[in-house]
Amino acid sequence: MLELKNISYVVEDSKGIIKDISLTIDDNKFIVITGPNGGGKSTLAKIICGILKPTSGNIILDGKDITDMSITERAKIGISFAFQQPVRFKGVTVKDLINLAAGKKLCTADACNYLSEVGLCAKDYIDREVNGSLSGGELKRIEIATVIARKTKLSIFDEPEAGIDLWSFKNLIEVFQKMHDEIHGSIIIISHQERILNIADEIIVIANGEIVNKGTREEVLDSLLDDSVSSPGCSVLREER
Repeated sequence: MLELKNISYVVEDSKGIIKDISLTIDDNKFIVITGPNGGGKSTLAKIICGILKPTSGNIILDGKDITDMSITERAKIGISFAFQQPVRFKGVTVKDLINLAAGKKLCTADACNYLSEVGLCAKDYIDREVNGSLSGGELKRIEIATVIARKTKLSIFDEPEAGIDLWSFKNLIEVFQKMHDEIHGSIIIISHQERILNIADEIIVIANGEIVNKGTREEVLDSLLDDSVSSPGCSVLREER
């Protein structure tokens, strides 16, 4: 179980990006966090994984306070994070990265299986460097493959659909559903995409650094769809590409 207790994050100009958020995420839940751009979604994700430290409040994982833990320490206890813009690693091959994620040396066939799950032809990618020769969409899928390989109790994805073509996006939905069914860990996805919202157990809407709506998919999605119809220019939902 993940608990956020009165989490706030204030930048130097005293503007509160996150304002006193309290939230409980039970085990084996598929959570989608959505809301308008600049509302604090990505900041909250970075606070959970340890990239940012909250100005105030506590983060509790399975009864243990992890507020002061680094991103490396949190990774060791089972928190994975996939960036909106994946990091490039010159000199590191895709297979190296998957082995690191899995925490052991995989045979080539097993490493290739993870790439196949995210729609990449394994023989074309397994020995390539994770550098500037890869497109943003390719990097995104490779990063998702590494998160699958880690099999952690909490996996966080920041707009995983960014840079992904429509065909791959449809496969991405299946990947997340399979992760949820097989790994039995909690998944948190930051997204505006209706198809991702449609497979969530719960949806959390964040705006202006605060939770403005929270509930099951059935409880929240209809109101988001109604807002997108009544105020299309202000909708938090994005149409599929």
